Amino acid sequence: MKKLTIITGASSGLGAEFVRQIYAEQTEDGDAKEIWLIARSKENLETVAKELNGKPIAVRTVALDLSGANGVHELKSLLEAAKNAGDFVIDLLVNNAGFGTYGPFAETDVDREMQMVDLNCTTLTGVCGIALPYLKKGSRIINTASLAAFLPLGNFAVYAATKAYALSFSVALAAELQDAGIKVCALCPGSVSTNFANVASNGKRKEVLHGKDPVKVVRHCLKASRNGKKIALQTIKWRFTAFMSRFIGRYLGARYTFLYAKRPH
Repeated sequence: MKKLTIITGASSGLGAEFVRQIYAEQTEDGDAKEIWLIARSKENLETVAKELNGKPIAVRTVALDLSGANGVHELKSLLEAAKNAGDFVIDLLVNNAGFGTYGPFAETDVDREMQMVDLNCTTLTGVCGIALPYLKKGSRIINTASLAAFLPLGNFAVYAATKAYALSFSVALAAELQDAGIKVCALCPGSVSTNFANVASNGKRKEVLHGKDPVKVVRHCLKASRNGKKIALQTIKWRFTAFMSRFIGRYLGARYTFLYAKRPH
């Protein structure tokens, strides 16, 4: 039976790094393998795909806007069509599609915030749901959350809330799927050197401050996922921050970050 890997948000940043490392670790074990790279930009997807060569693994680029229920239904149709063409199991699902916005909620674009909720929450939920019938014992799900998931954050209110949802949903899903032998891991990175800040700040901050190497973040996450870890936090600082968030009042955390953690927008 063919083993399928699906990676959303695969055209850049952490998504593209997931593609590279997952492709590199594939071995020839007699099973046919295929990797789907999903994102909006066909050009960027093809650029990532061109980096991959030398292995008998099919790579399919899917230019698709996954936002909201409509995007999920489009992906569901693609899976059903693939099923009709031949049986397969989803060996690994990486839900990495998402984005953030900087600034006080009152000063951000409401339509943009709603789009973020659609992608970070609705799409994440829906993709997990439509993938479940194709998951078997040994399958894995990785959902990209954030270190921001552990505490409400001023100047980052909606993004932190969406990632709190992603973390909570992932841990609950891991509990529900444990008896079926399916592993679920929430990736909760702090600052990583990707294009995130440029998008979140509308171009006012070109690079993430003190960003960590995405190669190391993804490598740690894949290992954590294989080992059955429910949450992936690569650095000691991130683990300490996540732990200490238990002792900080939610309002205090939000108020402090609103006053002292300004973000260009």
